[in-house]
Amino acid sequence: MDVIFTLAVNGISYGMVLFLIASGMSLIMGIMGITNMAHGAVYMLGGYVGWTVSFQLGLSFWLGAAIGGLVAGAVGLGIERFFLRKLYKQPNEQLILTFGFVYIITNICIWIWTGRARIPFTDDAFKFSIEIGNASFAMTRFVIIITGLSIFFILWWMQDKTKIGAQVKAGMDDKEMTKGMGINLERIQMLVFFIASFIAGFAGTIGGQLVGVSSEMGTGMFLVAIIVIIVGGVGSVQGALLGALIIGLTDAFTKAYLPEISMFSMYLLMIVVLLIRPRGLMGREM
Repeated sequence: MDVIFTLAVNGISYGMVLFLIASGMSLIMGIMGITNMAHGAVYMLGGYVGWTVSFQLGLSFWLGAAIGGLVAGAVGLGIERFFLRKLYKQPNEQLILTFGFVYIITNICIWIWTGRARIPFTDDAFKFSIEIGNASFAMTRFVIIITGLSIFFILWWMQDKTKIGAQVKAGMDDKEMTKGMGINLERIQMLVFFIASFIAGFAGTIGGQLVGVSSEMGTGMFLVAIIVIIVGGVGSVQGALLGALIIGLTDAFTKAYLPEISMFSMYLLMIVVLLIRPRGLMGREM
């Protein structure tokens, strides 16, 4: 039982990092129809900035996470305003452009921070373990879970309980009708892109408590986040959370009990979901 509980905590904490990356990207895909290949690189950038502020400069961990998020949000918004806004409804061009930004952001990070990986870091207040039964858990695992759930409830509230959320969903369903009603969809798109990039950069620091920061982290997490979105469904915050938890738990348990297929488990799960429900478990009807 202790082993199962340990794997569950590990899988959920990993899933929460995936949720933080995938939730914003899911909204970008839903409202704008853009697959932002640079989203993983923005996540990496936020992690490096957070590491610099909280570890290298010795300031607050949460301040580092916030500044990392703001820098990532500004970079993401700049990509949308100066480049992607001219390429709506041009998916091939979007993919090529944003893929180019992956190399640009990655090489800037290597130039500033070198290619050396940074070890996991956290706030001094979280550097202890919690004993539950015969199992011991790093406090950082629970910090990640609580943070992920907090962000989920904020996004859920914004999407389902506010006027802006209603406008976002209207833009997902019918962009032309939304514009015809006098809603400034361009401003909403800017807001969504900034929030999505901010959360990704924020996640870079939060996830740094598990795996540290490196120049390769963005690409790997981006690919897994895409699987999360496919499983959960595009444009749904609840779907992003459900997909992230399923992928996180699947990864943890298959590594422990079925290591021979652990590398492929999430892909197999994605195929099964697509066969049963092509738009994802909680994907919106388009």
